[in-house]
Amino acid sequence: MRTTGHLRWYMVSLVTLGTILCYLTRNTISAAAPTLQSDLHVTTQQYSYIIAVFSACYTIAQPIVGYVIDSLGTKVGYTVFGVLWGIFCLGASFAGGWKGLAVLRGLGGFAESAMIPAGLKAVTEWFPDKERSVAVGYFNVGSSMGAVIAPPLVAWAIYIHSWRLAFVIVGLASVMWGIGWLLVYNRPSKSKSLSKEEYLYITGGQPEKTQVEKVHIGRLLKQRKFWGIALPRFLAEPAWGTFNAWIPLFMVHTYGFTLKDIAMFAWIPMLFADMGCIIGGYLPGIFQKVFGVNIVVSRKLVVTMGAAMMLLPGMVGLFGSPFVAIALLCVGGFAHQSLSGALITLSSDMFDPGEVATANGFTGMAAWTASTLFALVVGALADTIGFSPLFAVLSVFDVIGAVILWTLLKSSDPTFSAERTA
Repeated sequence: MRTTGHLRWYMVSLVTLGTILCYLTRNTISAAAPTLQSDLHVTTQQYSYIIAVFSACYTIAQPIVGYVIDSLGTKVGYTVFGVLWGIFCLGASFAGGWKGLAVLRGLGGFAESAMIPAGLKAVTEWFPDKERSVAVGYFNVGSSMGAVIAPPLVAWAIYIHSWRLAFVIVGLASVMWGIGWLLVYNRPSKSKSLSKEEYLYITGGQPEKTQVEKVHIGRLLKQRKFWGIALPRFLAEPAWGTFNAWIPLFMVHTYGFTLKDIAMFAWIPMLFADMGCIIGGYLPGIFQKVFGVNIVVSRKLVVTMGAAMMLLPGMVGLFGSPFVAIALLCVGGFAHQSLSGALITLSSDMFDPGEVATANGFTGMAAWTASTLFALVVGALADTIGFSPLFAVLSVFDVIGAVILWTLLKSSDPTFSAERTA
């Protein structure tokens, strides 16, 4: 039966816009990094401290904001954090040195950590199980879209004024989005614009609702399914952190790129990351039909495919051409976002609706702990051994993560209903 109404897709479009702005604030600093190093006299290691402070605050905040969003609800919770990250982004435009920039980026990291838990909770509320990976793929596309927009935006801002203007533009846009979210978003049961047919389609494709119990964090952290998602995310996230924070500096230090070159080429791997978000969202359904597996196994197959593809950017040091390097990074962007979307969506498969944001917050904490540590490693070693060996290490991490995923996460988990297949 064909459904009438597409309001759920408008809602995920609003989530996607928030993701774009969140990652735009995050990637503005990486695109501006070569200019920042000159204007504020920032060394490579000091830049790594800025990235590490952001990642550390993002890490610490993950379980906190997940719990807050589960408690306040998606509408109010995401509004608060969206407005806050916009304000802190605006504040970064006034930084006079690397320490001040680190403090403001740290505060921004705390607020931005709401993006994935809130987005996943919104998808859980608005989509039947069989469409959930596609919806996550679409809102996750915003993460790389922000990185696509950042290099030309920063180059334009520097050309007409300074790097500070880019932070002002993105900060104001984020505050406006947060207000818009408050005005527009509602749960399906409270939406006056949702048709009865679409409401029944959404709720009919979700697991039967039971009384939502209070989230027990201690019990959550003892479950094998939690670690089956958390450990692969721990191993995968350093790659994405490196792609977001270091590609412009990598291209400058290794291949002598100018600001114009960065504006022209640094965004291309993120365009392929966008493709990974979208195509990766459809792959679980394809794998279910082709291989006859359930939804959890299909997502594990996507992670495995992405981990295998991540071996290619690990070989970037074997080639002297910047264009080959860009091509390999494009493969890496596609691969990572495919596997990342599958890992994130697994939380909505394996955990109850009342605890999904909290569970995702803690798995995100694991992911960003690794990203924080690896940012410090890059800052300490990039000027001595170069970037290439570090990309090779990232490839190995993803393969190990895929092995752990298959070992610890079982689709026969008692909380996973056999009926929840597409």
